Amino acid sequence: MQKSRFSSPWFVKNDIDGFFGLGLDNLIQFILIGTLCQQVLGMPAELIYGRIFPGAALSILFGNLFYAWQARRLAQETGRKDVTALPYGINTVSLLAFIFFVMHPVYLETGNVDLTWKVGLLACFLSGLIELLGAFVAERIRRVTPRAALLSALAGIAVTFISMDFLFRIYQNPTVAMLPMMIILVQYFANIRYPFGIPGGFLAIGLGTLLFWTLSPGGNPPPSLALEGGALLVPPRPAVGSLLDILSSEHLLRHLSIIIPMGLLNVVGSLQNIESAEAGGDPYSTAASLSANGVGSILASMFGSCFPTTIYIGHPGWKAMGARSGYSLINGVFIAVLCFTGTVSWVIQAIPLEAGIGILLWIGIVIVAQAFQVTPREHAPAVAFGLFPCLAAWGTMMAENGLRAAGSSFHALSDLPGQGGLLLQGMLSLNQGFLFSAMIFAAMGVYMIEKDFFRASIWALVGSVCAFVGFIHAFQITPGGVIPLIGWGAASGYAGNYLLIAGLFLFVHVYRKRRGYLSALD
Repeated sequence: MQKSRFSSPWFVKNDIDGFFGLGLDNLIQFILIGTLCQQVLGMPAELIYGRIFPGAALSILFGNLFYAWQARRLAQETGRKDVTALPYGINTVSLLAFIFFVMHPVYLETGNVDLTWKVGLLACFLSGLIELLGAFVAERIRRVTPRAALLSALAGIAVTFISMDFLFRIYQNPTVAMLPMMIILVQYFANIRYPFGIPGGFLAIGLGTLLFWTLSPGGNPPPSLALEGGALLVPPRPAVGSLLDILSSEHLLRHLSIIIPMGLLNVVGSLQNIESAEAGGDPYSTAASLSANGVGSILASMFGSCFPTTIYIGHPGWKAMGARSGYSLINGVFIAVLCFTGTVSWVIQAIPLEAGIGILLWIGIVIVAQAFQVTPREHAPAVAFGLFPCLAAWGTMMAENGLRAAGSSFHALSDLPGQGGLLLQGMLSLNQGFLFSAMIFAAMGVYMIEKDFFRASIWALVGSVCAFVGFIHAFQITPGGVIPLIGWGAASGYAGNYLLIAGLFLFVHVYRKRRGYLSALD
């Protein structure tokens, strides 16, 4: 008798909640892009909604289709129905870095919006290329890196850039946001089902939207669905010619100091998220996952988007929700339809962010919890040690935003006696390359706990090399902002200190071996 072939459903009910979380997260990125491109870079609506958004949506559609297919394939290979697709979308860190440190200086120097856009395409293309090449070496990195080192950095991002940021937004508008937040947390903390099986995310967004339009003051009517000129269909258009033009210009070399670190950070961040998925029970191919990630960013640049895509943080949260592969499919199609029809601006204004960001708060909570739960109990101090660079990066962002709002900057502050009590050197050095620093901190912590001081010394040497070439701790304060420095001797002082730490570890290693040898003789 022939064995029946395993088949998992394309959609489950909890995919709806997963879609609300991932879809809302993607919408937040589009809000950031639209706002910053218009206000910081002076880009017209036609360029944003007619070129950048469709190109970004095409890359998101491609990636979500791939990761949904990948999840179904893993489900069929393992015979499991609880496999969750890797979440995927626009990389927030790269988005901000490319706007403020690549595109904005070009705009200030030339005032040329078209050139600014083309330089953004270059940054996105090279970042995707680095991600694609990184796919072939990332698995080796993963095998020699302690799980605590990979998950600690994610937990740091989750508790700062995700949970704290969205919690601030919730309490900024409590009338709209607090009750929807608790609707979501009640369902997932207590595993409670609402009447008639209504998903908590759907209920929260519906109620939050109702509260926004009925009780929240200052609501604005949604804009027209049409773009300038009355266009209702906005398909992605190739931008290969613009990309080739800028590849042959001087801007290629001028911006490598920003593009290379961001591309490497994307590889490391995606690697951490793959490790997080495996810790949650879904072991995906590192090479295939990172390759699709890189292709997605390259595709975005070739069709007009300046912003690379990435495997998102948060797989454990979506898995805990019960989302499988369907949430990824729905998200890709949803974003594509919104951007290809130009209706994304209407949806952004019709549905307040505060109505659904409780879902993202839950995602952050789960990620932080996982970092401690799935690593050995004795490694918890190492996980905590790895949080500090992420906290420093978040604190730097908050301080910089505050200074900008007050009409000042780190550049102005650096000339003041005592630097306003901010300890700029320490804060900014930890900010630069914080994902790498978090991994190095946590890895050294793990091997100190295990008394494997030889491996601890190797990670200290990695820190020394990274500092010497500028991947961590190297920065320059300019009137336009704080920019990373890449080059030999970029942070030689820190490199020397990591060498001393490596020497300390080696000394302890040799001393322990010698003492053990003498004890055995006795």
